[in-house]
Amino acid sequence: MDRVRNLLEQIRNRLEELNKAEKKVAEVILLNPQQATRFSIAALAQAASVSEPTVNRFCRSFGVSGYPELKLQLAQSLASGAAYVSRAVEADDNPEAYTQKIFGSAIASLDSACQALDPALISKAVDLLIQARQIHFFGLGASAPVAMDALHKFFRFNLSVTAHADVLMQRMIASVAHTGELFVIISYTGRTRELVEVARIARENGASVLGVTAENSPLAKASTVSLNIPLPEDTDIYMPMTSRIIQLTVLDVLATGMTLRRGVDFQPHLRKIKESLNDSRYPVGDEFN
Repeated sequence: MDRVRNLLEQIRNRLEELNKAEKKVAEVILLNPQQATRFSIAALAQAASVSEPTVNRFCRSFGVSGYPELKLQLAQSLASGAAYVSRAVEADDNPEAYTQKIFGSAIASLDSACQALDPALISKAVDLLIQARQIHFFGLGASAPVAMDALHKFFRFNLSVTAHADVLMQRMIASVAHTGELFVIISYTGRTRELVEVARIARENGASVLGVTAENSPLAKASTVSLNIPLPEDTDIYMPMTSRIIQLTVLDVLATGMTLRRGVDFQPHLRKIKESLNDSRYPVGDEFN
């Protein structure tokens, strides 16, 4: 991602490095980037309770010549879709504020993940899925529902698919794995010891492992192929929110890749599954008292 497009993310990442006065400027910009593009330098200085020279120093610290150029780059960031900055929810936030922050955080995380994913690795992951004779989806904690969602997606490909969230069952399945089986292990941090051990056991028995996890994490290193996901939220402190959204979206990407690889001849099979649900639903427009 180029410097212009990533300006707001740079400001957020460097927030704690700035001096007290420049940090005030950054906080005003991050609170409402769109409004900041409409401020004059005097208005921004007043909103941040700093001097105009402080605003100019802030601009130079981010490699821009002055406030007009900073506003231009902020506007370009907004137009690019990279401007949604993850902001922590405060105790006194009202429903409008925390709703905007949560949605903004999710959008920012998805954009960051999209930029980080390597299309060549996506292709390798789809290869593993297409070639597998049996696929096991494993996840623990917040990643466990994601593994179950994968079961609902991937059984449609006429493959033997399982999903497990019990670490003892995961370990037993890995211990009797064979060549041709694929273990898709989902872990946002990639630091869960049990999952890393399961990956190692599966590979020792000839199976392949696809990690959906953080880059350079222990799980990524233990996997045959790893789809690297950035870590925009601290899952050691906060309730996981955006992590599952990213994981689910990555699995949608893989399912789409498999559908396209199967070609048009596979469409009747998917349609048959979809149509099997028709009798289980009330027709659209039916009203009941």
